[in-house]
Amino acid sequence: MDLQLDQLRALDAAITEGTFEAAARRLLITPSAISQRIKALEDAAGRILVQRTKPVRPTESGLAVLRLARQIALLTGDTARELGDPEQPADRLVPVPIAVNADSLETWVMPALRQVPPGISFDIHREDEDHTTELLRDGTVMAAITTTAQPVQGCKVTKLGDMRYRAMATPEFLRDWFGAGAPGYAHAPVVMFDRKDDLQDRQIRRRTKKPVNPPRHYVPSSAGFGAAVRLGLGWGMLPDLQTEADRATGGLLSIDGDAFIDQPLYWQQWRLDSPALSSVAAAIAAAAAAALR
Repeated sequence: MDLQLDQLRALDAAITEGTFEAAARRLLITPSAISQRIKALEDAAGRILVQRTKPVRPTESGLAVLRLARQIALLTGDTARELGDPEQPADRLVPVPIAVNADSLETWVMPALRQVPPGISFDIHREDEDHTTELLRDGTVMAAITTTAQPVQGCKVTKLGDMRYRAMATPEFLRDWFGAGAPGYAHAPVVMFDRKDDLQDRQIRRRTKKPVNPPRHYVPSSAGFGAAVRLGLGWGMLPDLQTEADRATGGLLSIDGDAFIDQPLYWQQWRLDSPALSSVAAAIAAAAAAALR
């Protein structure tokens, strides 16, 4: 296959931006040029790479070429920085897309990224930590914070530490739903992040030893999730990193005494010799060492 750099860039831009028009604005060319370059890339690959839908979606073959396109973009950006002026214009920053779970993003990850040297742009995908590896597999991201210790094919993995969670509720909620004679976990309203969130169900299974289905509130925001628990809408598994002040003032109490669930977190990244990716990994590892257990 004779895959041209401008064709790979067109594929990456189209899938990232979602339309040929948006990709054209990003690359400062016409939508027709985007279409022509992708068609030429498909001719070279001998198969269809994108579904011409809105948004544009990669085919299974397109995912393989997309991974290649993003790997080349990363290494090209590294080389350009090494050979040229480190003070590159904004449109020449090295792009590093990463997947991060909401609780880490809300607490310790953003300060970590602030420590990354200039010259890198971040495209952060918020995803449940049990599912971030899916974004690694399909080439959407180059690195991810995940609960999966088994490396995705083509990636390497590093243990970051454990994020500690406790079942928390307001004193009033605790009294009404978990006091003497109260219904407890079987009927107490619970706050869930989304339908992928399993932490609360793990706590319920651990304590009831039987299937129950209490009322559920779905709040797909880390800050909103904490606010819902603090307002007494339900109980929820909150990380210690978010509840230090609440526990100090008694605004939130642990339903389960000193019990907790430690969620192991790992950093998985493409197995590439990339200074940009290595600098991000180093910043994440340093921040995790300070914030996690």
